[in-house]
Amino acid sequence: MNKNIKLAVAGAVLALSATANAGILIPAGDWTVDIGGNVNTYASASRADGSAVIISSGASNQAGTSTTLGFGNGLLPNFLSVGGTTRQNDLDVSFTISIQPGSSHRTALGAGADGGINNRQSFITFGDKSWGSFLVGKNIGIFAQDAILSDMTLLGVGATGQANPGAGNTSLGRIGYGYMYADWKPMISYTTPNMNGFQATGAVTQAFNHTSITNNTVANNVLSSSTVNASPAYEGKASYSFAANDTTGKVWVSGLAQKVGSFGAGITNADTIVYAGDIGANLNVSGFGLTGYYYSGQGLGTTGQGLDGFGRSAATTTNVSARDMSGGYVQATYILPSKTKAGISWGVSRLDTADGETAGAAAATMGQVSTLLKSNEMLTVGLYHPLTKHLNLVAEFNHSKSENQVRAENKINNVSLGAILFF
Repeated sequence: MNKNIKLAVAGAVLALSATANAGILIPAGDWTVDIGGNVNTYASASRADGSAVIISSGASNQAGTSTTLGFGNGLLPNFLSVGGTTRQNDLDVSFTISIQPGSSHRTALGAGADGGINNRQSFITFGDKSWGSFLVGKNIGIFAQDAILSDMTLLGVGATGQANPGAGNTSLGRIGYGYMYADWKPMISYTTPNMNGFQATGAVTQAFNHTSITNNTVANNVLSSSTVNASPAYEGKASYSFAANDTTGKVWVSGLAQKVGSFGAGITNADTIVYAGDIGANLNVSGFGLTGYYYSGQGLGTTGQGLDGFGRSAATTTNVSARDMSGGYVQATYILPSKTKAGISWGVSRLDTADGETAGAAAATMGQVSTLLKSNEMLTVGLYHPLTKHLNLVAEFNHSKSENQVRAENKINNVSLGAILFF
């Protein structure tokens, strides 16, 4: 199975007792072609309650009281991937190309009205186990990668972020409710060989744009930057994996830094560097699994990288400064005698105001950010059962809560049932 499907399955293994396997292997001359992926669909019933106004470019619960039912993908999209591997001139060479069609139903003609089709991967790798490997192309980001791959909702749904589940290509899992989205980025990366459990990766990735919503009641409230005068992002991670008898585990750290671009004519950046770092660990002993994760940074925003990371104190102020953010999650799982994995997790993502911004009750001018998202948190309880070697049944309950800067809140209770098949 290709590298990123393996990554996804490796994360899913933390939620199941199954073993990751290769996909459909086809010898073809000098190449071995690997066709793999997954198909999943979930029915999600949600009950939303709350009247708070919460403005965010990322995930936050919507206001209102309603009950809805939707069908769509979980945190993993449907995945169809074609890869190939060969050994040439003392190099291991591979390629991967994948597409991700959604499972939700088209309800309108506009873009994003249904699940759509993503194109998340197209990359080549080359290297040797003695000195490591290079990756060139579009692939999952390095910072926060292990956070999403360790999340038990990778095999399920997690947060929908709204009262209408199944509206997009995927649900959110715990993205924006305990970690940042690693995203899928053009990059050049190098990964060291595995040295007795230690491994490290460094990458130069595509610079990301920034969008910051400070106040939804003012016409000129949106700050958005292009990549003009911005550097690429620099990402890296290091991990150590260990195994002894019936105990396995992993500890990792990762980080990201980028010089930001221009926010437009007449606006200067008080903070010119976006940065973030994280630390996490997994421990599995005799059917019990524990995961802990924490991240923090400046200017990266919430949920997706670059969303709501900057603000300014007033519409006439030329200086823009970064908002601090932090969060994390804890997770515990246990494999029952039926091979069903039961899990519970809790996580939160927080966003602070920028220098000069205030969380006043009135929001009539720029800088009054009472309605800006302050936090998303979620409690998840899940059951993940391997019906066969490749087919898994999933049941989840999620209780999520969003707060704005004056702590007005909205809540959603979500129950999801479905299945996911890996091949």
